[in-house]
Amino acid sequence: MKKVGVITLNGYFNYGNRLQNYALQEVLKSLGFQVETILVDTTSHSENTSSIPMRKGRFFKNRKKKDMALSEVLYKIITILWNQIHKKEIVKSRMQRIKRLKAFSNKYIRETKFSISSQNIPEDLASRYDYFVTGSDQVWNPDYIRNSSIYFLTFAPGKKRIAYSPSFGISHIPPEYLEDYKLWLSEMASLSVREEAGADIIRNLTGREAKVFVDPTLLLTKEKWLSISKKPFCKPKEPYLLTYFLGEQTLGRKNKIKEVARKNRLIVVNLADMADLKRYSADPGEFIGYIQSSSVLFTDSFHGCVFAILFEKPFVVFDRIGTRVSMNSRIDTLLGTFRLQTRKWELLKKDEIFQIDYSQTAPILEDERNKAIDYLKGALS
Repeated sequence: MKKVGVITLNGYFNYGNRLQNYALQEVLKSLGFQVETILVDTTSHSENTSSIPMRKGRFFKNRKKKDMALSEVLYKIITILWNQIHKKEIVKSRMQRIKRLKAFSNKYIRETKFSISSQNIPEDLASRYDYFVTGSDQVWNPDYIRNSSIYFLTFAPGKKRIAYSPSFGISHIPPEYLEDYKLWLSEMASLSVREEAGADIIRNLTGREAKVFVDPTLLLTKEKWLSISKKPFCKPKEPYLLTYFLGEQTLGRKNKIKEVARKNRLIVVNLADMADLKRYSADPGEFIGYIQSSSVLFTDSFHGCVFAILFEKPFVVFDRIGTRVSMNSRIDTLLGTFRLQTRKWELLKKDEIFQIDYSQTAPILEDERNKAIDYLKGALS
């Protein structure tokens, strides 16, 4: 049996990261390959630490106090104080979360017992595998990988390098990385990306046309995901509105969400929010369970949107706050693919929050899955 090595962002603090890794593995296994995720030692470059959700409300340099209402300033000050007061509980909950994500990986993802880094790549690594696949996730985001060529598979012969639906996470590559990215991308045997902005970057740098494919989490069926889901430990008995925000939340946004919940007699359940420490430490199986059982999801997360679509749940998308550059291109492409652009808060009529037409989803999803599988079959032949 031929062997595939997967290179992705390693870490145990983000649901989307773990679930896309699992999904890509399962898809490649279904094509008849033995699959291993090769661990990358990230101590020499910056890992995806922005995916570690903090208690919302931190100050960011690009946010000017003079533009904030007094209530927002007070909210932020109170939040900072809350973080300090509950510092021990936050650390404990975060460690519990990491432990549970590691347990999920140990159970469902085959990872190597060794790790590689830019300074430590086994000489025979390229010969151990028939192919290497980089993706999905933001493996080409310069803010995360700090110009590491590992995520472009430069340790392997060009014919073995395959990109499946990786994301740059941003719309423009910083000037200091342009030449390296141009070289590394041009050497890839098979190129694909997760968003249109990524295809534009590749076209502008190399002249190559990269296919845009859906995230691997969308390649698995709803039934497959339910088979690894878990009943959330802290799931309320009453109907609930679920929030999952990776970026900052403002007081105004929180109040809008509370108002929707109040009018529709829903409890508000917050994932990835330090204010709810028990739910913060939920594992990926519970994450799936929370979305599947919710009445509606409010999110700024790409994978939050993905699982809402898979389970055909009403959802509302907000732009992410607090990042240095916009990270919305992935979600924009996702919503465009499934003709759900109006699910953005600023475009959605508030009396239509719970009304969503999924009649077109099944045929679109089938088509996207077929295109992705055909690409992988071709790249891996």
